[in-house]
Amino acid sequence: MSKITVVGSLSTDFVVSADKRPEIGETITGKDFKTTFGGKGANQAVAAARLGSRVSMIGTVGTDLFGQEIIANLKNNQINTDNVESVTGLPSGSAHITVVDGDNSIVYIPGANDAITHEQVISASRTIEESDVVILQNETPLEIIESLIDICFQKGIQTIYNPAPAKQIKQETIEKVTFLTPNESEYNVLFPQLSISEGLKKHPNKLIVTMGSKGVYFNDGSKEVQIPSYLVQPVDTTGAGDTFNGAFGVALTSGLDMESSIRFGNLAAALSIQTFGAQGGMPTLEEMKGSAFYEKEWNLK
Repeated sequence: MSKITVVGSLSTDFVVSADKRPEIGETITGKDFKTTFGGKGANQAVAAARLGSRVSMIGTVGTDLFGQEIIANLKNNQINTDNVESVTGLPSGSAHITVVDGDNSIVYIPGANDAITHEQVISASRTIEESDVVILQNETPLEIIESLIDICFQKGIQTIYNPAPAKQIKQETIEKVTFLTPNESEYNVLFPQLSISEGLKKHPNKLIVTMGSKGVYFNDGSKEVQIPSYLVQPVDTTGAGDTFNGAFGVALTSGLDMESSIRFGNLAAALSIQTFGAQGGMPTLEEMKGSAFYEKEWNLK
């Protein structure tokens, strides 16, 4: 069983479904409201755990009821929470999501997620060093992310860095990370002077650009490769990218090559968006194997 550590955000999602997004100064009537668990870090951890990996989470929550429920949800998904700390004086993170026709827009409030410290990372060093891969995103302070990537690079631990929300990243950090997985809009923030094809060619077998229904693109060192998406009717796309990253990590640490791992991640993401909520539709390995699109040669156990 592979070991995956996720360092990142832990939040509660407040999700409104509506027929349209309100204009400035406009009040509209929504169709539905739900509260679900989220945060890109937690989502990626849950996605990996449901697919059979042994997952540890590193992050911070508030001492409020939301924080208690976030930790309980991680434990319910068999995720190790020994390195999840509760901090006073800050609310637990939250995301306020509007879903229209299956697509979402999000306002994210980091709260306690910004309170993760270098000391917390150091105290989790054994967990990190025992990992087959460490997954990170941008909903925690950038200096923590850079420090973790340095540690993993020095110790030869694979990293998957999902640079969301989009921020400028040092070239040194890009060179040290094993896999960089922006979506199209995040790519344009990272590499504003380069077309996607130029960026992929510059960072072969590292840069993976996810483009929703248009598929996933990377360069294998000799050519650009497009991995098509699976065509499904979306209910809620929240968490699709997180599901992809978690599943991609599971496949890599299970011995699949990069291209097969991307296809595996694509299928997990496609299955996830057919149910409401970021984590609600994340598939188990058994559900993946039950899909008509599952490839027998993946042979995950």
